[in-house]
Amino acid sequence: MEKRIELERRARKANQITELNLDNCRSTSIVGLTDEYTALETLSLINVGLTTLKGFPKLPNLKKLELSDNRISNGLNYLTTSPRLQYLNLSGNKIKDLETLKPLEEFKNLAVLDLFNNDATQVENYREKIFKMLPSLSFLDGFDCNDEEAQSEGDDDEEDDKDDVSGYDDGDSDESDDEDNGDVSLSEVYNDDLEEDNSDWEEGEGGDDDEDEDSDIDEADGEPNESTASVNANEKDAEKPAEESQARGKKRKHDG
Repeated sequence: MEKRIELERRARKANQITELNLDNCRSTSIVGLTDEYTALETLSLINVGLTTLKGFPKLPNLKKLELSDNRISNGLNYLTTSPRLQYLNLSGNKIKDLETLKPLEEFKNLAVLDLFNNDATQVENYREKIFKMLPSLSFLDGFDCNDEEAQSEGDDDEEDDKDDVSGYDDGDSDESDDEDNGDVSLSEVYNDDLEEDNSDWEEGEGGDDDEDEDSDIDEADGEPNESTASVNANEKDAEKPAEESQARGKKRKHDG
């Protein structure tokens, strides 16, 4: 345990440490933890193998103490040197009767106590007797005196998420209200522009068809269009040299 404490300190002074986690460091008793840790508020000693609390230091500012999954059967009086204790977890230990819990009456601010998986919880009217013994207690084994479950930190996060989702829905609702009141949305403006573009395109395409139809009508009526007139002119130009050649031949024959 001493080596683990030194590691957790990380070169800090003992009176500067407010939280200390010594879970799973094997020891049957408290070793290396001294009265120097005057600022300590949270101490965790889960699954250490403790059989006794003898040597527990004086920690005047300790508020939360985790002692679950050890082999503690008595000696809770050694904790009274930490009078400001508000949270104490003794679940998974060897406490067999309510008499062993009597020293906890000294803690006037104790609000949360966990004794789950101890033989003492099998005592008749166990919960009623504990709440009567410790008037300051709000929750015993995760439930209050009315058997209402304590709200965990995870439940608080879920409530916050629900509030966020609710706020998002309100935004959607506001948008719907704006549309109902006659406000024009961006999607409507976009659709109007798209319809106008389609209309212009159809008119332009229709105009080309009309020109083709007019050309077909002109040909049907026998009136040549511009391309036909050009072809006829070229044919006439080709005929002129032939006529001139024939005329010169006739002249030579006449002269001979």
